[in-house]
Amino acid sequence: MGAYILRRLLLIIPTLLGIMTINFVLVQFVPGGPVEQIIANMQGEGDAFSGFAGGGGDVTTEASDFENEGYLGARGLPPEFIKELEAQFGLDKPPLERFVNMLWNYARFDFGESYFRKITVIDLVLEKLPVSFTLGLWSTLLAYLVSIPLGIRKAVKDGSRFDTWTSGVIIAAYAIPSFLFAVLLLVLFAGGSYYQIFPLRGLTSDNFDQLSLAGKALDYLWHITLPVVAMSIGGFATLTLLTKNSFLDEIGKQYVMTARAKGLSERKVLYGHVFRNAMLIVIAGFPAVFIGVFFGGSVLIETIFSLDGLGRLGFEAAVTRDYPVMFATLYLFGLIGLVMKLVTDLTYVLVDPRIDFEKREG
Repeated sequence: MGAYILRRLLLIIPTLLGIMTINFVLVQFVPGGPVEQIIANMQGEGDAFSGFAGGGGDVTTEASDFENEGYLGARGLPPEFIKELEAQFGLDKPPLERFVNMLWNYARFDFGESYFRKITVIDLVLEKLPVSFTLGLWSTLLAYLVSIPLGIRKAVKDGSRFDTWTSGVIIAAYAIPSFLFAVLLLVLFAGGSYYQIFPLRGLTSDNFDQLSLAGKALDYLWHITLPVVAMSIGGFATLTLLTKNSFLDEIGKQYVMTARAKGLSERKVLYGHVFRNAMLIVIAGFPAVFIGVFFGGSVLIETIFSLDGLGRLGFEAAVTRDYPVMFATLYLFGLIGLVMKLVTDLTYVLVDPRIDFEKREG
């Protein structure tokens, strides 16, 4: 098993290199870099994209009217100022040199400083981490705590009235986008047109520091209820059906019939024999569920509930072309995702010791 773990760890290096290379190359062809963002703001255009849409200044101006024709919004700005901006952002160097320097720094976990926030990327990520960790952890736990028992019950009661009406609820839940469900929750329970039960925004109240320990816990749970429920809706539906189908597949196998023929109770057969094998495929989906919720699935939810987390950070960095934040978060998320896949394989072995990845690869 040690050799397999070592191979998987070494495989992370070329995988991360490929991810970073593809995204770095793509960024070179996308207009509206950080220099153009600053120029657009100085010109009062709001952002760099207005110039590309034809709204950035007088389009009849000759190219000779501004010396640095590489930036559409640089009219009237001295070329020395443009060069200082490029040097400040490190854009005065060739792309290949910038890419190699970035990889060398990232290998040492040196992610630099945000272009526009005057804070190191690590500090920025740590600042936003509690929000995303809260949403990701509780959403994943809620999805698994509800979906696994429900999926098992549906498998045992397959074809019954309970299975039919719960399937209808699950399909309806799967069809509802999480952001739309979040808006519905706000309207119904957060001071919209009906009830004012839950707070509209934030993770804590203004007087959080003055509350007792129990009061802080209740206040925290009170604030996260709606965003966690909204984020869990899609994963809950998928995971329930996955659990049901996995258990149905195992229940129909020969070893289950043999166990029943020996006189074992249904509970013993289900949880003593079927559970271990059926849960393998459910465990396999855990990294995808957790990483998806933790890093990528919370952008709209964080925006709707005014939560400042990693999802919103990555989106804003992409819009403003804050390259250190963009590439650092991409690198960190990719690394964590690859490590989580390895953890999944190790969990396979923990659940079923009969699995041997080294023999399978051989």
